[in-house]
Amino acid sequence: MLGLFADMKKNAPWDMNKPLMWGYFFADQDKAKLEAAGKLLQAQGYTQVGIYDSKPEADTPALWWLHIEKVELHTVDTLHARNQEFYRFAEAQQLEAYDGMDVGPA
Repeated sequence: MLGLFADMKKNAPWDMNKPLMWGYFFADQDKAKLEAAGKLLQAQGYTQVGIYDSKPEADTPALWWLHIEKVELHTVDTLHARNQEFYRFAEAQQLEAYDGMDVGPA
């Protein structure tokens, strides 16, 4: 995580001392589980961007992705804590994965 912040400080065109738009991603083969998880996360103040399917290959079933976002101010420590929270959330909701985050200007 420290590398992410160092890279953003060096290369990102936005001020990291201000809130940014953080996107978070969850994955599962069952779209209904992601829809339910999205509602729970919306109740916590996150915006649901969408639920998207991967393009399945002949030997691999489709995987669905839930994308949520929220404008937040993070440090290395608070982002680490958020990620740990989402790993626990995914496990509690029996989702296949919390797949990480992205960031951009608010």
